[in-house]
Amino acid sequence: MAKKTAKASKSAAGAGGVHTILDDNPTLKNTVAQIEKEFGEGAIMPLGVGTAVPIRGIPSGSLSLDIALGGQGIPCGRVVEIFGPESSGKTTLALHVVASAQKRGGIAAFIDAEHALDPTWAKKLGVELETLLVSQPGSGEEAMHITEMLIK
Repeated sequence: MAKKTAKASKSAAGAGGVHTILDDNPTLKNTVAQIEKEFGEGAIMPLGVGTAVPIRGIPSGSLSLDIALGGQGIPCGRVVEIFGPESSGKTTLALHVVASAQKRGGIAAFIDAEHALDPTWAKKLGVELETLLVSQPGSGEEAMHITEMLIK
C-alpha cells in the first residue's frame, strides 16, 4: 500500500511553495482576497506564512519593556491599554510614551480613565502640554468611543 504524503507541489501550494489552509478552501481564499483588497496586502494571512509586516514603535523609556514588546517599543497605529494596580506606574509609562511620540513629531491623545493626569508631572517627563489632547471620560464606553473617533 502506498503512503500518502502531506507535501504539496510548488504549483499547487500557496505563498512561497508552502501549502496553506487557503489552498484547500476556495471560499476562504476569496474572502481573504477581498479583505486584502479593502485593507491592503498583509491585513490577514495564515500565521507563519511569509514574513510579518514590520511595525514601527515608540520607545517607552524602558529598554527591557521595549525588547519584550519586540524591540520597537509601543506599536504605532495600535490602541494600547496599560493596566495595573494603583500606583504601579501606568500613568508615568503612558506619559513617557507620549513624550517620546511628541519628540518624533507625532500627535498624542491621553484618555485619562482614572482622572489622574498631573500636568506638572507630565511636563517634567518631557510632555509638550500645549500639543497634548486630553480626555477624562465618564465611562469605559465613552473612552472607547472617543478613542475610535480620534483614530478615524
